Amino acid sequence: MKSINFQFMGEAIVLAIGLFLGGRAVKQGIVQFKEMDRTVTAKGLSEKEVLADKATWPLKFKELGNDPAELYNRIETNTQAIVSFLKNGGFKDEEITVAPPTLVDQQANMSYSHETVRFRYKANCVVTVVSKNVELVRKMVSRQTELMRQGVTIVGEEYGEGSVVTYEFTGLNTIKPEMISEAVKNARSTADRFAEDSQSKLGKIRTADQGQFSIESRDQNTPWIKSVRVVSTVVFNLKD
Repeated sequence: MKSINFQFMGEAIVLAIGLFLGGRAVKQGIVQFKEMDRTVTAKGLSEKEVLADKATWPLKFKELGNDPAELYNRIETNTQAIVSFLKNGGFKDEEITVAPPTLVDQQANMSYSHETVRFRYKANCVVTVVSKNVELVRKMVSRQTELMRQGVTIVGEEYGEGSVVTYEFTGLNTIKPEMISEAVKNARSTADRFAEDSQSKLGKIRTADQGQFSIESRDQNTPWIKSVRVVSTVVFNLKD
């Protein structure tokens, strides 16, 4: 019979227990304790809801025709109608951008399709509003059906999506200090409870990682309300 190396077996058991306990600590992911360094690592969360302070609104429309000159006349008429609608609503010239129309010769693509097209040319046009007056954008979006009375139909993407307004929050630097302070405070509170449970006292901060900020819409129905989030990781010294 082969001899059993009890020392090797003992080391293997200790290693297995260590891996098991380490796996549980990673899974919990809240606090990490280092006995040798006498430190505890804690994560603190800070969340804040803010209103978007910038909106981008593309108003898209399409025109079909066989006569390029007549087609461009209609494009010009509809573009002016949109621009007038926006200016009368309160937008400034610098907030409105008119992009050159993109013209597609549909007959040129007939070699790839057996369908007969009624109109040879299709023009894709867009007038874009970029404004920090988010409330005005929201108000005018609800009034865009007024353009239909003038014969201008605002369309969405090729697959049925509406003209999507993009809302942004650009004032992150103004709320960063407050949120980082709150995250560190929450991390200290978590580490404090651990220190109390381990019959230790929490010391000074050894190192801190502010973490990455994320900005997302609170939900799909209110994209102009943003949720700002950060998780900071803080290492505290422990003392007896």
